Amino acid sequence: MIEVILLERIEKLGQLGQVVKVRPGFARNFLLPQKKALRATKSNLELFEKQRADLEAKNAEMRAAAQAEASKIDNIKVVIIRQASETGQLFGSVSARDVADAAKAAGHVIERQQVQIDAPIKALGLFPVKIKLHPEVLTKITVNIARSPEEAVIQQEKGVAIIKAAEKQAEVDAAKTALDAMTGEAKPEEPADADGAKKTKAKGKAKAAKAEKTEAEEPAAPKKAKAARSKKSEA
Repeated sequence: MIEVILLERIEKLGQLGQVVKVRPGFARNFLLPQKKALRATKSNLELFEKQRADLEAKNAEMRAAAQAEASKIDNIKVVIIRQASETGQLFGSVSARDVADAAKAAGHVIERQQVQIDAPIKALGLFPVKIKLHPEVLTKITVNIARSPEEAVIQQEKGVAIIKAAEKQAEVDAAKTALDAMTGEAKPEEPADADGAKKTKAKGKAKAAKAEKTEAEEPAAPKKAKAARSKKSEA
């Protein structure tokens, strides 16, 4: 480990002017070449103390400018048109340069180095992307990745990838169809029972009427038989 003097705030490491210990490779490949730190030698410590006031004033000025710019681009939405499969997977991934170019096309100035993509973007949809305008100023924008400008508008309105929106709608339609089917099966049962009751009642009435008719016809039968016997005797 070696000691360095930070010339600006480094996330998870320290603030401007702080002396911290870092790995040699991190210092050699990142901090020192990008002038974000100085080796913590006696001469550099003395030099930094002489320049501290100027460095802090310059940092405050840059921070204020970054905050003003952040207020202009905070939560803006930029569109990137890409080819994708039917499942919404991109043929490739979206890079920091793609985001910077999309922001430029929308009228905003964002450098590629300021774009921070935490995880590879490889699908259609809306993705929050961090923009670091200054070591102490961080904001976010929304990247709308679609297959066409029309789909981008739909995604923006729905707030979700068009593929997911379609899948969700399909699930809703399927659930509605299933509910309708269940309701449709249950309802006929009631009319069926009603019809059955009506038929049973009708049968009962017919049977009763037949019985009454039979009873009414029974007394006439003996009379006819008696008349037949009388005619036979006379003969």
